[in-house]
Amino acid sequence: MELTSPEFKNNGSIPAKFTCEGESINPALAVKNIPSGTKSLALIVDDPDAVSGVWTHWIVYDIAPAAEIGENSVPGTQGINSARNLKYHGPCPPSGTHRYFFRLYALDTMLNLNEGINRQELERAMKGHTLAQAELIGLYKRTKQR
Repeated sequence: MELTSPEFKNNGSIPAKFTCEGESINPALAVKNIPSGTKSLALIVDDPDAVSGVWTHWIVYDIAPAAEIGENSVPGTQGINSARNLKYHGPCPPSGTHRYFFRLYALDTMLNLNEGINRQELERAMKGHTLAQAELIGLYKRTKQR
């Protein structure tokens, strides 16, 4: 499986539009080579460079297997992010350049979990159901550092 974005290349800069300095909306994502037997997709977006430890920016699951996740969309059921919200939380590093990992999982089942689960609950539910995984890394450094 392959995950790309028309907005930025792997290990390239995420445009400000998708960050706290812009509209803080999710970028469009393109998915190729979804394995046969995939019943749903799950997406976790995080920043492992956060001072407080890994910061989870977005959790979405029970996404229909499709070639695209649209810009500024809610493609499935959302879990709670590290900001304690049910939405995409755009990159907003306090200093320096941070890496943002977009990890997509092809699952052999619909999880049918309630909205608002946390990352650990999602990862537990996915265990034993992952057919494939793809990763896209974006970079971001604020133009106005705090």
